[in-house]
Amino acid sequence: MNTYKVDLHTHTVLSPCGDLEMSPASIVKRAKEKKIDILGITDHNSTKNCKALNDIAKDNDLLILKGAEVTTKEEVHCLAFFENDDELFDFQNYLEEHLPEIENDVNKFGYQVVVDKDENILEQIDWLLISALDVDINQIEHKVHELNGLFIPAHIDKARYSLLSQLGFVPSDLKIDALEISKFVKKDEFVKQNNYLADYCFIQSSDAHFLENIGDTDTYFQMENKSFSEIRKALKGENGRKVIVNE
Repeated sequence: MNTYKVDLHTHTVLSPCGDLEMSPASIVKRAKEKKIDILGITDHNSTKNCKALNDIAKDNDLLILKGAEVTTKEEVHCLAFFENDDELFDFQNYLEEHLPEIENDVNKFGYQVVVDKDENILEQIDWLLISALDVDINQIEHKVHELNGLFIPAHIDKARYSLLSQLGFVPSDLKIDALEISKFVKKDEFVKQNNYLADYCFIQSSDAHFLENIGDTDTYFQMENKSFSEIRKALKGENGRKVIVNE
């Protein structure tokens, strides 16, 4: 097996809370400096900057896991990832269908721009991307898996916008591929406090909004190669694959 450094929660200039320096080229450069092998792109309720990241990463031996950080009706943040562009496109349409038409206040929340690999602005998103969708967590989870994606509730240890803060527990009927904890906790301490979650797979991510925070955590996947199918196996712990986080 090979060991790969992974950070699956990164925002770009498309997220209104993302720093303007979080351009695709700058993100890839920083990821390489931090020796990251697999980087998840997870803008709020949009996948539109995944293409630019992927275009640059292909020439830099960096695997981009393409997805979004989705805000459910309950205001739970969840990561969703997809292997193929067709599935990503379908999920983008789903996000646009269910995002409320609340106009973004640039002065209050920041710009929301789609760019190409050369940092040319292709589009500015008018509707506020950090709004909650009008569908609940079960509906979103079902849609993600219908599109053969991965569904990972984000930073579940946080006091806001997490599965535990919003619902108080992890529903046993929710089909979860992994649970994400933030960089502010250790896995073993968190599991001791929530021992009913001990059998879940955990990842730990930076949730980077600024270049200096990319790769702030140490999560490693042991797999045969860098691919979506291998990542899925690692999350399931299949055939010797596994996920290693800061204990």
